[in-house]
Amino acid sequence: MRFLARLLSVVIPLSLMLGGPSQAREWEVIKSSGTILAATEGGFQPFNYYDGPKLTGFEVDLAEAIAKKLGLKLEWKVVAFDAQLAALKQDRFDFAIASHGYTEERAKSVDFANPHYCTGGQIAAAKDGPLTVASLNGKTVGVQLATTYADAARKIKGLKNVKTYKGDPEAFSALRAKKVDAWISDKFTVKATLDKNPDAGITAGEMVFVERVSMILRKNNKELADKLNQALVEVMKDGTYKALSEKYFKEDISCRS
Repeated sequence: MRFLARLLSVVIPLSLMLGGPSQAREWEVIKSSGTILAATEGGFQPFNYYDGPKLTGFEVDLAEAIAKKLGLKLEWKVVAFDAQLAALKQDRFDFAIASHGYTEERAKSVDFANPHYCTGGQIAAAKDGPLTVASLNGKTVGVQLATTYADAARKIKGLKNVKTYKGDPEAFSALRAKKVDAWISDKFTVKATLDKNPDAGITAGEMVFVERVSMILRKNNKELADKLNQALVEVMKDGTYKALSEKYFKEDISCRS
């Protein structure tokens, strides 16, 4: 799940990005330091990505607004999506905001804040290709490694194969090259990708599932979770969330139920 103006995210060794071991930080320690540490992927447009050297996107701007509500500076750590849960459990940063959909399996390792948007997995394929779940029977699907989209694809009955890729740009490239029959990813990523590639001959198909997406943080860090949730409520109340949502999606992507 990661695309638009930049096809490849910056690859940096995890040890260099995160530095040496650190200690878990409770809210009072974070507050006293004046800085909160957040991780994102930097390659999932339009949620978190690089515009030249600048890290930006809906989740980046939202996290900056949340930090401002908390009276804190925000320091970013750019971490590969499939490494974030392990790094968080090692207390390398305070929270991550990188489009983590809630799953019971993930919840065994980390805690989830309240959802900051709702989305779902969508099929993309050639215009004459498999655009429904039923038509995927006997087909090969491309997905990003370690995502809920990969999990969902594996549950589709009758699939011939599920091929995993480092990111959505690679999965989309595989679809264009006809190495896979379809691609499943976040519906907003699919839309952004197809908008940027109108001549690719690819179209959006059926939704596979709906998911609620949240910030994640170390388990049992309840006070920090409460602070993040309250700040999210405040940016929703004061119109900041709506403005960001309209900026990136031209619609309100909050969870309405």
